[in-house]
Amino acid sequence: MQPHPVTAAPATPPSGFDFDVIVIGAGYGGFDAAKHGADHGLKVAIVESRDMGGTCVNRGCVPSKALLAASGRVRELADAEHLKGFGIHAAPVRFERQKIADHAAQLVATIRTNLTKTLERSGTTILRGKGRLDGPQRVAVREASGVERVYTAREVIVATGSDPFVPPGIETDGRTVFTSDEAINLEWLPRWITIIGSGYIGLEFADVYTALGCEVTMIEALDRVMPTFDPDIAKIAARHLIDGRDIDARAGVLASRITPGCPVKIELVDMASREPVETLEVDAVLVATGRVPVSKELNLASVGVETNRGFIPVDDGLRVLANGEPVPHLWAVGDVTGKMMLAHTAAAQGTVAIENILGHARRIDYRSIPAATFTHPEISSVGLSEADAKDLAEKEGFALGSVRSYFKANSKALAELESDGLLKLLFRKDTGEVLGAHIYGLHAADLIQEIANAVARRQGVRQLASEVHTHPTLSEVVEVAYKQAAASLATAVGA
Repeated sequence: MQPHPVTAAPATPPSGFDFDVIVIGAGYGGFDAAKHGADHGLKVAIVESRDMGGTCVNRGCVPSKALLAASGRVRELADAEHLKGFGIHAAPVRFERQKIADHAAQLVATIRTNLTKTLERSGTTILRGKGRLDGPQRVAVREASGVERVYTAREVIVATGSDPFVPPGIETDGRTVFTSDEAINLEWLPRWITIIGSGYIGLEFADVYTALGCEVTMIEALDRVMPTFDPDIAKIAARHLIDGRDIDARAGVLASRITPGCPVKIELVDMASREPVETLEVDAVLVATGRVPVSKELNLASVGVETNRGFIPVDDGLRVLANGEPVPHLWAVGDVTGKMMLAHTAAAQGTVAIENILGHARRIDYRSIPAATFTHPEISSVGLSEADAKDLAEKEGFALGSVRSYFKANSKALAELESDGLLKLLFRKDTGEVLGAHIYGLHAADLIQEIANAVARRQGVRQLASEVHTHPTLSEVVEVAYKQAAASLATAVGA
């Protein structure tokens, strides 16, 4: 059941504008901004030219997790050695690609419909068309018919999100060479697919494709596979997620040119020297090289705003900046700000922007926002990387603490025969404050939230070590880390 608005939205804003707030973009950032504003008595409109729900609902988080859920079942049922440990002998696994794809599509349709209805019930006006700024406090919306209408608003929030980045030299055709936008449709299963990039998108789709019987080659331009992950976590995760599967992973190699076709031709060069390495011929290529902001056609120049590589600069309250100063009545949230390109970050930013519009000073605590990669097993993190924590320790003059807690010592993980996992906890040795954590293992995406809450509250390991965890659960992996960290503090002070 949806909450009732705090006060009913007025028919016309007292300011004389068409709306109190216009939000450009109906992804999670725009959705949360619009709903929060409408629930608090503001007259809100949201502009969207594509599907309601943006990337996350239609081309990202939602359909990819549906594919991972289905392919994960296939992997589990096909792992005869794992099942044998339980005394279970399963028949050969069969699956229907189209029904797996349909499961993802149906989930997208359901969530998109629910999201749209929620906005409508909140009183938000949905404007269908492509939105852009038309000067201060003005938004032009070009409808599908070509008609352009201009609306005025006391406040404007830009929430246009991001699109997949396709590097120079790579040509896509949407079928043999494609991005995650097309991959979530699972239109076919290539016998041999190359994935360009080993970040979370590449890893998740490698998980899907290998579970469904595809051979995968992973190309990473940087000097190690999984370069954005904690090195110790990446090392143990790669043993299972890459080395333990039918994946040929290559680091320090750049795909300088990719030509769609049958087969697809990939010209590889050494990243450092740019000398040719080899030419691969494969059935398909997934380009998973990151994402770029959607800001080019927003007409930001009309309000004097310059982007940084396409990202819109904002302050801690999500006010858009021009020459370092806030632009009156203009806000930006989500991927287009480049802060943390995660759906839940966008949603939080949307709410905070509205809170600031309402006069309630709020900021985003980016350090406490967790991130997860939904492979089997999962990877998650929150707070500072070890490198950033070391820099902070040197800058502020404190000793950095680091402890590890292993899943192989956890009763629940052992009962599941899933004991390949590690939690690394980072903390201050003077105050015990938790600075960050990185996890690889069963349900890592759920486990990280407890530590994220501790980071948000700036709690210390002494207090956290005294909290009782349910036995036997995976949460005891976190408890052990807290107790180890607290013990090291006691040793440090000679207790």
